[in-house]
Amino acid sequence: MNLFDVYPLFDISIVRAQGSDLWDDKGHQYLDLYGGHAGISIGHSHPHYVRKLKEQLDQIGFYSNSVKINPQLELAKKLGELSGYDEYNLFLCNSGAEANENAFKVASFHTGRKKVIAFTKSFHGRTSLAVSATDDKSIIAPVNETENIRFLPFNDEEALEKALNKDIAAVIIEGIQGVAGISVPTVSFLKKLEILCKQNSILLILDEVQSGYGRSGHFFAHQHAGIKPDLITTAKGMGNGFPIASVLIAPHIKARPSMLGTTFGGNYLACAAGIAVLDVIKEEQLISHAWQTGDRWMKELRQLKGIKEVRGQGLMIGIELNGPSADIRKKLVTEKGIFTGSASDKNVIRLLPALTIQQTDIDLFNTALAELVSKNTVAV
Repeated sequence: MNLFDVYPLFDISIVRAQGSDLWDDKGHQYLDLYGGHAGISIGHSHPHYVRKLKEQLDQIGFYSNSVKINPQLELAKKLGELSGYDEYNLFLCNSGAEANENAFKVASFHTGRKKVIAFTKSFHGRTSLAVSATDDKSIIAPVNETENIRFLPFNDEEALEKALNKDIAAVIIEGIQGVAGISVPTVSFLKKLEILCKQNSILLILDEVQSGYGRSGHFFAHQHAGIKPDLITTAKGMGNGFPIASVLIAPHIKARPSMLGTTFGGNYLACAAGIAVLDVIKEEQLISHAWQTGDRWMKELRQLKGIKEVRGQGLMIGIELNGPSADIRKKLVTEKGIFTGSASDKNVIRLLPALTIQQTDIDLFNTALAELVSKNTVAV
């Protein structure tokens, strides 16, 4: 049997990782500034993380949600305290797409409505309604097509005013649009969105799957705008690479038996990973580190020649070149040993490093990028 060939792959086999460093099966070392789509939050193989998983595995790795799983309660308490959402309730699942699917269900159950507003260039997952709310027709199969999703232009307050009404169950928006190429919603836009949702009894869903867990310099990116959504979805850095996701649900939304469900969500190992991540973020003050480091890094990048724009918050950074970025991204890997990310905007390089990234690694990347951009006639 062969693998189902759906991924564009670098011909590299990674066999070991530590912090922000990777090694392949040939002994070559790489700098990881992408973290596998922002999945690595506290660095590869962090000792506290490894220890917590090993300790849990020695006790019990899995049982279903037919029994009380005490680590879920510890995870919920620590997540509430660190995020500032301790009054919310937590539903645990396995992936960002699954978290968004459950958020849509909760919104529809709560409001009795079925229409959803999403935004241009959005990405919310590859399953069912999550992919229907993703602005990429190439990944929407006929079975996913629905009239229940409407797309509005991103950061357009006038369009919001015209479109939001009492027929809509939910509005979903990313804290920072990641796949789009790191597009940040304005504070004014998010505040207007919160007000209009409340006026029309619409539930506001903040997709913090990529932008959450301290990456933006706040625990959640929407906290830069001082708003409080009804539902918040998380995944990616939540487990530092271990599959875990969640929906944070406002207290005015009431649960009922069998409203949601999952076999693997919130299992013992997943909770051990999630707890370890929160421990490290708090102990090592990684949220403030992300903000200070990212702010300094973006200022440095803006000084480089051949860069059209640098945008983002904290350690979620988009570098827009004057032409396609693919060749430079390839050379960063093959010539410089540095992994970065692509975007639907073909001119953008995405940086999503571990929140533990150090200045020596940043300097290495800046030097490599400056050299490659200066040599690339398209990007200059």
